[in-house]
Amino acid sequence: MTPIERLGLFALHRIDPETAHGLSLRALQMGLAPLPGPVTSARLATRVAGLDLPNPLGLAAGFDKNAEAVGPLMRAGFGFLEVGAATPRAQEGNPRPRLWRLTEDRGVINRFGFNNQGMEPIAARLAARPAGVPVGLNLGANKDSADHAADFARVLAHAGPHLDFATVNVSSPNTEKLRDLQGKAALAALLAGVIETRDGLARRIPVFLKIAPDLAPEELADVAEVALGSGIDGVIATNTTLGREGLKSANAGQQGGLSGAPLFEKSTRVLARLSQLTDSKLPLIGVGGIGSAEQAYAKIRAGASAVQIYSAMVYQGLSLVPQIARGLDALLARDGFATVAEAVGTGRGEWL
Repeated sequence: MTPIERLGLFALHRIDPETAHGLSLRALQMGLAPLPGPVTSARLATRVAGLDLPNPLGLAAGFDKNAEAVGPLMRAGFGFLEVGAATPRAQEGNPRPRLWRLTEDRGVINRFGFNNQGMEPIAARLAARPAGVPVGLNLGANKDSADHAADFARVLAHAGPHLDFATVNVSSPNTEKLRDLQGKAALAALLAGVIETRDGLARRIPVFLKIAPDLAPEELADVAEVALGSGIDGVIATNTTLGREGLKSANAGQQGGLSGAPLFEKSTRVLARLSQLTDSKLPLIGVGGIGSAEQAYAKIRAGASAVQIYSAMVYQGLSLVPQIARGLDALLARDGFATVAEAVGTGRGEWL
């Protein structure tokens, strides 16, 4: 982290977290953030669900909800980006305050509730983005929708021509009854509609499913079964958790989804179990609590073909991105792996 970045983070942590988030996006748009360009090597370059990635480190959904800073983020060192979530209609989300730093725990709690400008302006920005690393969209449902499942297909139909991939997000804890769509029958029906929509696009794109870390073993087994039979291209494990085990921060009792360092172990165990259940037949993307190259490597060895970060940047800044990518390259070299793909799942047993 540069001295300027350290000073910037210090200033941002003195103000309301959501306001600070907006200022960080503005800094990106103004070119005030470190942008090293793509970080890649023969070891880091990988292919996931048909996507060619310069490295396996992606930006998780939620950071750039409205695709307002895609151009700068494409130059920040990520191997791919996920923006959104986008819903068919714009919505305000839950009342503020709705974002809290848990500094002592290096965590974050949010209960945004899919606040976004709606699929039309988001799709327009994605259509105008520059060439570069793959960019996908997290698909969401409007809170007051009569048919949450249909909303996912509607967003995909509108934005799909401008995407490199799409993610079905049925795992946010901040939209009432959304997680109910992870049930076996409901999930199969939802994914069937999304895949039908995807197959009607002029250009086929991968579709991923993002799941919660709080699923019971039998629920995770059902998700794996549905995922394998649905025609989707991969699973993102995991979203935020409703758990609060072991937290020290004053805001630990706030309602919403917990992300950051406290999520690392839980999400990695779910990832490893899902890798076992799917018998490595579906690419998995590991997200939850990654704050170092070592933790990114642990996710890969637990079964992830690629990983994503977000909350760790709240505490370590955007320079964390090239730091993790280069550190991951060194770890792969240390252990004799010629590619990321060779390392995937080699340490799964440590998390089961």
